Amino acid sequence: MTTFVIVGGGLAGAKAAEALRDQGFDGDIVLVTEEQDRPYERPPLSKDYLQGKAERDSAFVHGPNWYDENNVDLRLGVAATAIDRAAHQVRLADGSSVEYAKLLLATGSSPRQFPGAEDALYLRKIGDSERIKSVIANSSRLIVIGAGWIGLEVTAAARAAGVEVTVLEAAPQPLITAIGSEVAEVYADLHRANGVDLRLGVEVDQVGAKSVGLVDGTVVDADAVLVAIGAAPNVSLAKDAGLDVDNGVLVDASLRTSDPDIFAAGDIANAENPFLSKRVRVEHWANALNQPAVAATGMLGGSATYDELPYFYTDQYDLGMEYIGDIAGYDRVVFRGDKPGREFIAFWLKDNRVLAGMNVNIWDVVDPIKALIRSRKQVDPDRLANPDIPLEEQ
Repeated sequence: MTTFVIVGGGLAGAKAAEALRDQGFDGDIVLVTEEQDRPYERPPLSKDYLQGKAERDSAFVHGPNWYDENNVDLRLGVAATAIDRAAHQVRLADGSSVEYAKLLLATGSSPRQFPGAEDALYLRKIGDSERIKSVIANSSRLIVIGAGWIGLEVTAAARAAGVEVTVLEAAPQPLITAIGSEVAEVYADLHRANGVDLRLGVEVDQVGAKSVGLVDGTVVDADAVLVAIGAAPNVSLAKDAGLDVDNGVLVDASLRTSDPDIFAAGDIANAENPFLSKRVRVEHWANALNQPAVAATGMLGGSATYDELPYFYTDQYDLGMEYIGDIAGYDRVVFRGDKPGREFIAFWLKDNRVLAGMNVNIWDVVDPIKALIRSRKQVDPDRLANPDIPLEEQ
């Protein structure tokens, strides 16, 4: 019997098993994860579950019986320690090994550590979210280091619970590398309007369990400290096996690695994107959701390519947002709607062609925004900014 092995118990790993079955694979599937919980999604950990708006079970990709019902050998609490490419085997931490005909790596990413901040909070796993949830419920002051998506979402959850929050960010604006300064100021204003002590352009020197020292000598005290300074792809398994690695595992548009029998999906996949004509590695839910079907096709000997545009979303306070595209190289931003009222669409343009769009508290517009990006056509910025002219008529 042919055996396919999946390493990684997040959304990408679970969806790969599902895609293989959906595409007719009737061989053995072994899904290996070092976590004790069955595969779950990450967004609820910093959004609804953290805020108490959803139950723990809402995070899981499949019900508890799905793996047995679909003949998926789910091995919880056992890490993959090595890949023997010559023998087509994955070695596991319990001393066993499993042979594979095809292998999918979906090992995700891990929070970047601040040196010496072992006692601080980090958010990646469901247990981390539970600890942070408890801290929020039992604290009056929280320090968040990093004003990226995770840091700001936890900040919003803490403020909703009445916790005082100080956010420390080295950059001049929150999210500036992700969305540029023109739109980043919306998030700075949002958090300050909700009572956050947002300190930008500050450099952290030392981090303790309940205090943070800045380079300028300032000490900020709190009941707890969360470090949210980004994530690093978990590539050690791939690197040790001799696969090509550079800011993730290098894969082609079919998500195949430098070894024809090994694929990668999700956070670790630094993939060639035919539409963008460059490699893209995106640490967001949509890639983990959509890439596995393409990888499964390749594992089964078919031909498929992944050329989806980067997509992500966030919910903070009363602001809901969806983003699609790639802002790299933009030369102007066009706003359509009420920016001060936080009900608008932002478009990033280059040479009057739409590179990316973000809809804030305006819904059901992702498809026309995507169509504008994919058309590559030049637009009239004044018409684009006019909410009375439909996006389909740009």
